[in-house]
Amino acid sequence: MAVFSSGSPKHEAPEPLEGPIVPTVVGGTILWFVLFLVQLPFYGWFDDHGHTWWLWTCLAGGGLGFIGIWYVKKRDAAIKRDAVIKQATAAAED
Repeated sequence: MAVFSSGSPKHEAPEPLEGPIVPTVVGGTILWFVLFLVQLPFYGWFDDHGHTWWLWTCLAGGGLGFIGIWYVKKRDAAIKRDAVIKQATAAAED
């Protein structure tokens, strides 16, 4: 078992990286669906070799991507709403 001493250096956590989250998730979702559609004509081969899970994994990735799109759009809207509220509060204090 590892024992950590209390004398280890402490660092502040870095700021979270922000970027184009919504387009990234949309792109990933599209990629999962494209992979599913590309593999679909070869279903017989996948079935013969016991690899149908490849198709269903891609379909699940696309489906979960829709949930991700919904989530990141709500998150992005909440971040923008919070920034507007903070800006309005700061302007009201001045």
